Amino acid sequence: MPRRDLKAKDRRPPPPPDPVYRSVLISQFINKLILGGKKTTAERIVYDALEHIKGKTNEEPLVTFNRAIENVRPLVEVRARRVGGATYQVPSEVRPERGIALAMRWILTFTRQKTGKPMSLRLAEELTSASKKEGLSFKKREDTHKMADANKAFAHYRW
Repeated sequence: MPRRDLKAKDRRPPPPPDPVYRSVLISQFINKLILGGKKTTAERIVYDALEHIKGKTNEEPLVTFNRAIENVRPLVEVRARRVGGATYQVPSEVRPERGIALAMRWILTFTRQKTGKPMSLRLAEELTSASKKEGLSFKKREDTHKMADANKAFAHYRW
């Protein structure tokens, strides 16, 4: 039992909304895309991808982006838990903030794995396919859910 009162975890406030679409999610996505401190390059890639989505699907790009994030966001995941020398994959629910962060990370990971096209086109393709419940990032979410479902017998080891 702790001698001191437990204090709540300090959560960083979300970044300010981006100037073009006024969306905090897009601002977070740009910050995740940054490599080597080049924020203007990351902004240009994201905005070009959203413009490409707008031209290709004739749909509001913010709606497509939000739908893609929502479709890729996992609801459950497995976490390793050691019990008596054995390691179990224990399914647990994912907090909404972590789910959004995982969705963004997966989309960017699979976008970076593709080659042969500019980054903005690859990102636009991954976002449109994720919004249609297709593509590698959506498959990653489905695999995560299947893994959690397969290991639900170990749910009683949850902490």
